Amino acid sequence: MHTQASTSVTSALDPVPPFRARNAITVRPYLLPGLESLAEQTDDQLWLQDALLGPFSGDIVGFLELARSTGGPVLDLGSGAGRLAVPFACHGFEVEAVDRHAESLRRLRARAEGRGRHVRDRVTTTCADLTRPRLRRRYQLVLLAGTLVAAVAPSVRVGFFRSVAAHLGSGGALAFDYTAHDTGALIRDPVRTWVFQVPRFDGVTEWAVARQVFDPAAMRERITYDVERSGGHGAHRSVTTTTKWVVDDAELTRDLRAAGLRVVERRQRRLDGRTRSVMLACRTK
Repeated sequence: MHTQASTSVTSALDPVPPFRARNAITVRPYLLPGLESLAEQTDDQLWLQDALLGPFSGDIVGFLELARSTGGPVLDLGSGAGRLAVPFACHGFEVEAVDRHAESLRRLRARAEGRGRHVRDRVTTTCADLTRPRLRRRYQLVLLAGTLVAAVAPSVRVGFFRSVAAHLGSGGALAFDYTAHDTGALIRDPVRTWVFQVPRFDGVTEWAVARQVFDPAAMRERITYDVERSGGHGAHRSVTTTTKWVVDDAELTRDLRAAGLRVVERRQRRLDGRTRSVMLACRTK
């Protein structure tokens, strides 16, 4: 479901000024309304990835709080380069990280190695699709962070949740987050455009325009990121896309119940007038 296409243009001209899109809304990175990218990120896109889904998202603290109540081991599905797995290992948790991209797992292992043997030895990696992880043990906490539930097709969601539930230990929990949209607003206004400056601290200026296009009938959305960087070596521009399922609250609740899971904790905050960020913790019935 999630794909990525990237093109880039470089120039030896003077640094370009911050660019804007017509009718775009300027927003701060840590208030981005559900713009997380589900696509694999290349090395030169890591700054953008951190702005979309990284230390600015604030979800690490919430998931760590939950882990302290469940204990380990922890299963991090769709781990990427270890933005959660490595901090969890640093805090003493045994973590299995699952991702379909071998390069992301290589970066994860390098990050863990850089933190020392005591962190490296707590992390294992498995290269597999998050919906078919080939689970072989029980876990006290299963994480599906970064709105990755939007990468799970509704047709297979119950089966996916049921597989996770079967591998939860006593008192274990599944925790995940997603973006909830006002369906009526999507129908009235299916295209949204946002512009934000990507936080960087290396002398490079980077701006991004994110264009969301919703298909309410199919419950899908496509996001295109048009990124422009400028610095001492000229200008660089890239275009990246990601596609997701739009998560419906009521359908999600029915799927969890059908899989034998119950919601024991719900945290949410409003991102804008039409969008909420929701985090759920679920346990078996």
